Amino acid sequence: MLCGNFVVIKVNDMSTSFESKKVIVAGGSSGVGLATAALLAKEKANVIITGRSAARLADAAKAVPGIQTTALDSNNRQELDAFFQSQGAIDHLVISLSGAKGAGKFSELSLKDLREGFEGKFWPQLNTLQAALPFVNKGGSITIITAISAISKAPGTSGLAAINGALELMVPTIAKEIKPLRINAVSPGVVDTPWWDFLPADAKAGAFREYASQLPVGRIGQPDDVADTILFLMRNGNITGTVVRCDGGLSL
Repeated sequence: MLCGNFVVIKVNDMSTSFESKKVIVAGGSSGVGLATAALLAKEKANVIITGRSAARLADAAKAVPGIQTTALDSNNRQELDAFFQSQGAIDHLVISLSGAKGAGKFSELSLKDLREGFEGKFWPQLNTLQAALPFVNKGGSITIITAISAISKAPGTSGLAAINGALELMVPTIAKEIKPLRINAVSPGVVDTPWWDFLPADAKAGAFREYASQLPVGRIGQPDDVADTILFLMRNGNITGTVVRCDGGLSL
């Protein structure tokens, strides 16, 4: 449409309304997972979140009215199989499972901690993905959450690079294998989530200030920033096998 000397282009909705769609958010009791569940609930999706902590799930249900919760261990394949069989067909799957181990200077890195890092993120993500595949509608999507440590080359992140890099490298191949079902990854940078709670409050605040001063956007990320990116990928039926960085320019 012409408007004076300008051309106005009407951008159509990507024909993906989430209303009444069934969406599973694995690891949805806090942080990015909970923010994603909240955005989907606002769009009237039928949202079910999972997590290990019944207490955290109860808090999440209070924070986001209308969502459903199920406590399960994503390292337990029997629990996962039973859960997805009970849910039946689903439209979208978001896997926001994460561990807290694996960071540290390589020469001092405990391989026990690194194995626990894989057990906390890599294996439960793959376990969840395999268990869910038979139930995700072919016109739907799967989105996994990795981390910018996969490519950042920052000192002290070699273990995290192994965990997140392994996940990211699998995404394009899986996308070809499961077509036309789509799978993508979102790779956040520094985001204010409970992942950082291993630091004392003052140390965490200092780290956030330092990162913010270095980032081109001038601030650290918030869970909603990442959740917006996840919903974009869920909506856009022409994107698959892709890793999208949502890092405030940290990887530049």
